[in-house]
Amino acid sequence: MAVTVTATVAVVATVAVVATVALTGPGVASAAYGGQGIMAFGDAPSEGSPGGVLGSVMTGMAATPSGQGYWLVGADGGVFSYGDAPYEGSLGADRLTGPIVGMASSHDGLGYWLVGLDGGVFAFGDAPYLGSMGGTRLAQPIVGMAATPDGQGYWLVAADGGIFAFGDAGFWGSMGGKHLNAPVSGMAATPSGDGYWLVAGDGGIFAFGDAGFWGSTGGRRIPDSIVGMAATPNGGGYWLAGWDGIIYYFGNAGRFGGTAATKPLSPVTAITATDDGGGYWLLEPDDWNYSFSGPSPYVLGASSAITALAAGQVRGDPDIGQGSFCNPYGPCEAWCALFATWVWRSAGVPVPSYPFTGSIFDWAGSHSRLLPSSALPAPGDAVLYGTGPQTVATSVHTGIVAQVWPDGAIVTVEGDAGPAPTGQLSVIVNGPFLPADSGAENGFPVYAFAQP
Repeated sequence: MAVTVTATVAVVATVAVVATVALTGPGVASAAYGGQGIMAFGDAPSEGSPGGVLGSVMTGMAATPSGQGYWLVGADGGVFSYGDAPYEGSLGADRLTGPIVGMASSHDGLGYWLVGLDGGVFAFGDAPYLGSMGGTRLAQPIVGMAATPDGQGYWLVAADGGIFAFGDAGFWGSMGGKHLNAPVSGMAATPSGDGYWLVAGDGGIFAFGDAGFWGSTGGRRIPDSIVGMAATPNGGGYWLAGWDGIIYYFGNAGRFGGTAATKPLSPVTAITATDDGGGYWLLEPDDWNYSFSGPSPYVLGASSAITALAAGQVRGDPDIGQGSFCNPYGPCEAWCALFATWVWRSAGVPVPSYPFTGSIFDWAGSHSRLLPSSALPAPGDAVLYGTGPQTVATSVHTGIVAQVWPDGAIVTVEGDAGPAPTGQLSVIVNGPFLPADSGAENGFPVYAFAQP
């Protein structure tokens, strides 16, 4: 049985603008992606996906041993089951310290584990609880997990390549403490359970135990980060999934396609293979509508209106027929700050329409609304990426905080971002991630938050 899950580790595009402009209209209608969040390839069946408005971004998926069903899990721990996947419970009604980032199926498909960013493990059905890293200080957050073939053990993998083994899961080595060119984004176990692979954001593969090395994209220039991997049933190959929907094939992994040619281009955050290796599913979390309800420790007066407006703008290609960088929030130029200030203005915040991210910092400072990057933000705050507000080279990107966990992890909605060529970017959901780890996960650090 090959069961692989990955975390949502997104890399947003770096954008910056420099001229002062005005909004082009009083409002923009909601335009969410029209997909179903799950894209099936090869013999992977489309068994359905949740409709309506979800409370939190979808972060993980696991398949049943038959390949005729699957579960989906959101950052809030809500679980959705389809096909022959039984519903065995969830954390959707619980108050979590940190977000859920992945899941794995038990050996017979009658249970599953959920894993949090902080290493907490939650067992349902016949999946045994065998320990976790919850409550332990980690050097880097957990980004995924994999189960042993008999379901009596599991591994957790952190962004620094650290491996934590529980139950009968053997420790075969790790990348913890070693230099990585990019953070680890996922793992897969061998059919015997006597080895595993780790994959990094640049597509570098690290094989341990009886896991064979079948190739990688490490050292190659690829358009977007690798977000996860899945292994073939006999361990003779594996697939790597790019954030842009490109699938890379190694060893005996079959070529079944990806989403890179679809329009609009929706970020892919996980890949899960069928049990016979004849297909796989890709998880596209931006395909759903989100309310981002809870679990934020505190909120501001404008939080609900701001997050609702931001979430309603998650969309595909924003090109409105006027050329590169065209967008509904201002002129045809880089527009992440235009988006953030449009959201605030539409919610009644008396902020000018700023095209430069550093201007948001200056405005917040003049109104005593600045928070350091180490602070716990509230939904509706603007997150400012870079090293400072001085120039477009140091203040490179911004977005709207949509959800906050007590441990400080956040989910954001960001304009002029996503897996598309510069000038053709979108409004996307990013995270969950810890702001302190933003440099590794997003390509640039967080230097401040601005309150509306």
